[in-house]
Amino acid sequence: MTTLDFIQVILFLGLLTALTPILGGYMKKVFTGEKHFMQPVFGWLEKLVYRFCGVDRNEETNWKTYTFHLLLFNLVGFLFVFLIQLFQLFLPLNPAQLGNVSWHSAFNTAVSFMTNTNWQGYAGETTLGYFVQMIGLTVQNFVSAATGIAVLLALIRGLTRKTTDRLGNFWTDLTRSVIYVLLPLSILLSIVLVSQGVVQNFNSYETAQTLEGTQQVIPAGPAASQIAIKQLGTNGGGFFNANSAHPFENPTPFSNFLEMLSILLIPAALTFTYGKMTGSVRHGWTIYTVMMVLLIAGLSVSLFSEFSPNSLFGNLSLMEGKETRFGITNSVLWSTVTSGASNGSVNAMHDSLSPLGGMIPLINMMLGEVIFGGVGAGLYGMVIFIILTVFIAGLMVGRSPEYLGKKIEAFDVKMAILAVLAPAFVILFFTAWASVSHWGLSSLNNAGPHGFSEILYAFTSAAANNGSAFAGLNANMVFYNLTLGAGMLIGRFGVIIPVLAIAGNLVKKNITPPSSGTFRTDNTMFIGLLIAVIVIVGGLTFFPALSLGPIMEHLLMNAGVTF
Repeated sequence: MTTLDFIQVILFLGLLTALTPILGGYMKKVFTGEKHFMQPVFGWLEKLVYRFCGVDRNEETNWKTYTFHLLLFNLVGFLFVFLIQLFQLFLPLNPAQLGNVSWHSAFNTAVSFMTNTNWQGYAGETTLGYFVQMIGLTVQNFVSAATGIAVLLALIRGLTRKTTDRLGNFWTDLTRSVIYVLLPLSILLSIVLVSQGVVQNFNSYETAQTLEGTQQVIPAGPAASQIAIKQLGTNGGGFFNANSAHPFENPTPFSNFLEMLSILLIPAALTFTYGKMTGSVRHGWTIYTVMMVLLIAGLSVSLFSEFSPNSLFGNLSLMEGKETRFGITNSVLWSTVTSGASNGSVNAMHDSLSPLGGMIPLINMMLGEVIFGGVGAGLYGMVIFIILTVFIAGLMVGRSPEYLGKKIEAFDVKMAILAVLAPAFVILFFTAWASVSHWGLSSLNNAGPHGFSEILYAFTSAAANNGSAFAGLNANMVFYNLTLGAGMLIGRFGVIIPVLAIAGNLVKKNITPPSSGTFRTDNTMFIGLLIAVIVIVGGLTFFPALSLGPIMEHLLMNAGVTF
C-alpha cells in the first residue's frame, strides 16, 4: 500500500464518523415528528400520501398489527414486481424490446428487491427495460430500505416506552423514511453522479464500431437515479451487469468514493439516532465503535491478503478481477464495506479475491451483517446480539439481565436466538444441499474449495440480504432462483418478525431506574464483550464451512496447489 492509499482509507473512515452525528441528529427529528428543515420542502408530499392512502398518521398499533401491515405491504410489492417482469414486452419504456422474464427469474428478482437483497441472476442491460428498472426495482429500493428503518423505529419504541402495547404506525414510519431521508439524499447524490458522467436518459441503445472493426452495443438508460438509492438504501442492485465496475455506473475516483461513502452513511448515522431516541448518546457511540472495530479488523486482513506476494503469481500483488481505474485498495475497501452493510454492490469481482480476501466478505455477512449492516436492519440485528450479550453477562454475575432499563426475559432471548438461527439455517442447509446435488453442481465454474466457496457465498449473500456474489456460479436457473429466493425470504422475515415480537414484549414492561448494580452498556468492557459474542457465535456456527472453503484454498495455494 502507498501513502495515498492510507490517506484515502483514513479520509473515508474519518468523513463517515464526522457525518454520523449530523445526519443522525436530523433523522431523530424526522422520526420523532419534530420540526426540521425539509418539512417546508416535502411536507405537502407527506400529507398527500396520507390522504391518498387513507392513513391516520397519529393512529398507533400493537406489534401484531404493525407486523401484519409490514408483511402485507411487502407482499403487494413482490406481486407487482413479479407481474411486470412477466409482461415486460407489452409495457412502455422498453426501447430495446427486451422480452418477458422467465417465471423463476422473475420470482427471484421480485423477492430479491422486496427483501432489500438485490441479488441479480440476470444482466440488467440485456434483461430488463426502463419501466421495470424504474417503476419496479427503483421503487422497491426506496420502500425496502424504509421497511428496515420502520422495524428499527418500532424496536426503539419498545425499549423506550413503558406499560403500553403501542409501537407506532408502520405507514407513518415508512412514509417519513422515504420522503424526508431517502428521497432528498438520493436526489442530491443523483445530481452529483450525473455530473461525474453516470448515465441518466431514456435513449435507445447505440451500436458503435470498435477499433478492431467489430460492432458493440452501448447501453443507456436512467441509471443515476437507481444507483443513488441502491447505495444509500444499502440495496446494491446494479443497473448494468458489471454493477459499479461499469464506467456508466461509476466513472471516476470521486464517484467511487461517494458511492462507497453512501453505502455506510445512513446505517452509521442511525447509531447516533438510536442513541438520541433511547436517551443514551454514549450508548449509540458504543454501538458505532463496535461496528467500526469489526470493519477495520476485516479490512486489515483483506488488505494484507491482497497485497501479500505469492510465488504462484510471480510475487506480485493480485490485480485479477480488480478495476484498474481504482486499484487494489479501492477494490478491497469496497468489498469490505459492501459486505459489512447489506449492500452487495461491487466495483471488482469477488470471485478473483485471494482466499482470505474473499473470506472477509463471507464472515461479514455470516455475522448477520451487523457491521453497520443494512439501513435499519444492521442496527436491529446488532440489538439482537446486545440482548444475547446482556443475557450472558447476567448469567455470569447472577443478576437478572436488563437492557436500557427493560428486563430481558426468556421470551426475548428465545426470539433473539430464533433471529440468529434463521439465516444460519439458510446458509448451512442450502449450501449442503447444493454441494451434493446435480442441480447445485451443474452450473459451477470451479472445482475444489473455491467452487465450494462460490456456493457458500451465494447462500450466505441471500440469507444476509446482501446480494453480492462470487460470480463464478451461474445462478440463473430454476434450482438456484427458487432456493436463493427462499433463503432471502427467511433471512429477511425470519429476523424481522422476532425483532418485532421482542419490541411488542418489551413495550409492555416498566423501565427500571439504573442503580449501582446495573450492567453498563456504554463502556469499554461492554464493547469487548459484545465483539466477543458476535465473533464467537459466528465462529462456532460457520468455522467448519469456512474451513472447507477459503481456509482450505488458502493453505493449498500456499502449498502451490490450484484448481
